[in-house]
Formats: sequence, structure tokens, C-alpha cells
Amino acid sequence: MQRPPTFAAFACATAVILLTACAGDDKDTEPPAPPPGVTAQVGSATSVHVMWEQAADNKAVTGYDVFQKGVKVKTLPAAKRMVDIDRLAPSTAYSFTVRARDAAGNLSAPSAAVPVTTPAPTPEDTKAPTPPTALRGQVDGSRAVTLSWARAADDLGVTSYDIYQEDSRIHSVRGSEATARVTGLRPGTVYTFTVRARDAAENSSSDSDAVDLTTASAPGDDVPSTAPTDLKATVRKGSVDLSWTPPETGEPVKVHELFLNGKPATTIVWGVQPPAGTVTYTLTVTDKPGTRYSIKIRAKLPDGKWGDFSAQRTVVIGSQSQ
Repeated sequence: MQRPPTFAAFACATAVILLTACAGDDKDTEPPAPPPGVTAQVGSATSVHVMWEQAADNKAVTGYDVFQKGVKVKTLPAAKRMVDIDRLAPSTAYSFTVRARDAAGNLSAPSAAVPVTTPAPTPEDTKAPTPPTALRGQVDGSRAVTLSWARAADDLGVTSYDIYQEDSRIHSVRGSEATARVTGLRPGTVYTFTVRARDAAENSSSDSDAVDLTTASAPGDDVPSTAPTDLKATVRKGSVDLSWTPPETGEPVKVHELFLNGKPATTIVWGVQPPAGTVTYTLTVTDKPGTRYSIKIRAKLPDGKWGDFSAQRTVVIGSQSQ
């Protein structure tokens, strides 16, 4: 004979229903805060560079939307907090705001509106500015650096300076400035920075000399750097001479990997006993004069893993290295 449900069975079923209802109430309905620190700087007669700081959220920001007078013009992932707005009209006033999004689709209120006016066009300007000089840098803890340089010259005027890290533009400041603070870096990491000047006709200078900066280790992190140091690159006829100091690992470093323009190019292997101290390698090149190479090195550690990358060096075939 089938027995009727007991009180305990009814209680359990009720508990399940209540738990299910509670779980449904856990939906994220709180929007992020508006992004702070929004700036808009002229890049040229037809472009503006918009930047902002990270917005706060009760869980996590997943992206940002950039608006021009209420019309969305760009959508970006959470890790990116700067963007160039192109194809603008010269001699025109614009106003930009930024809104943050979270995983639940909640959208923040707009940031404070930032006005900017593009300069007049310079259609006959084909002359690039001179490169900035005397680039210097200071490490600001484990996640930021401050760069400074001597201003470039241009026949009609520099409108902005673009900061590059290993050939990727990561920051821009207006042409009247000669310093920039770069944030969002990783602790205990070597970075190679260069700066280019840009005018209103979008002519960019060549790179400044490079500066290498290593951010401080995170608090409590006593792990030594595994990056090769003192990388030097000298252009010769048909080759590039490289030299560097392998990292201190407690054992000889027998293998290094050489990267050209961000991609692995060759593995350098020494025998049972690699050279002590500074090591050298000659890279044969067959490309025509004017070809540009970005070079960096990493070592294979005794545990078989690859270590951190060295600072990057940029050379141009047929000219001296940077």
C-alpha cells in the first residue's frame, strides 16, 4: 500500500521551493558607477583621443561605451580605457561621455561630458615633426611609471604625443605637454617605452630613443626577475649583432628564444656549457634597407618553462640601432 506523504516530505519540498525563489532574487540589478577622469584630447584635425579611469561596480565592469552627444560611437572591453575617435570634421566642437557596463547588462550613468574642438585642416602639410628627445622615466610603484621628454618641433605645430610600449600605442597627451603617467602595468615587469610626435595632418615623427623601466615587485613577492637584461642590437651589413646577460637562475641558461616583430623567429641553443656572463648572437638579415625589426629575448628556465621577456630593441636595416 502506498503511504501518504509525511510532514517531513512536505517541509523538504517547501524548503526547495523557497531556495529556488531566493536564488532567483540574486540577479544583479546594480549598475556600475560612471567612469571617472574622462579626458578628450585632439589627435589631429579629424581625430580625438578619449581616455578615462576604471569604473567601480559591485561585481565587475565588463565593458565601456563611448558617446558623442548621446550617440554611441565606440564599444570597448573592460581592459581598454582609451580610444581614438576618427573621421571627425575639422574646426568642429564635440562633446564626449563614457558609460560602463557589467555582465548583467546594467549601464552606468554617463560620465561628465568633456568638450573638445578639432583644429583647422592642414591639407598641404606633409612634413612630419621631429622625434621627441631626452626621454626619461620614473617607476611609480608596481603598476605605474611617469615619462618625460623634450618637445618635438613641427613647421605648423605638434598636436599630440603618442606613447608606445613595444610598438603598441598605449597612451596619448596633448601637444602642449611633455610628461605622461602610464598606469595599469604589471608588477615586476620590464617595459620599453618610446614617444612619437603627431601634427594636425596626422604626420607622425619617428620614435624617440627608448627607455627601459622595470616596475617594482608586488608586496611580498620576492621572486627574482627571469628576464634577460642589457639587450643591445647593432646593425651591420647583412646582419644584426645582439648581446645580452641571461637571468640568474642558479644554473646555466642553455636556451634562449628570439622574437622578431612579436613573433618567435629562432631558438638559440648552447651546448653543455653556455658562455659565462654576457652572450652574443648574430642574426642574419636579407631584407632591403629601411626594414624595421623589433627584437626581444626570453630564456628557458631550468624547470623547462620560458622566463619573462627582455626589454625590446628596435632597429632599421641600413641604419644604427635604437
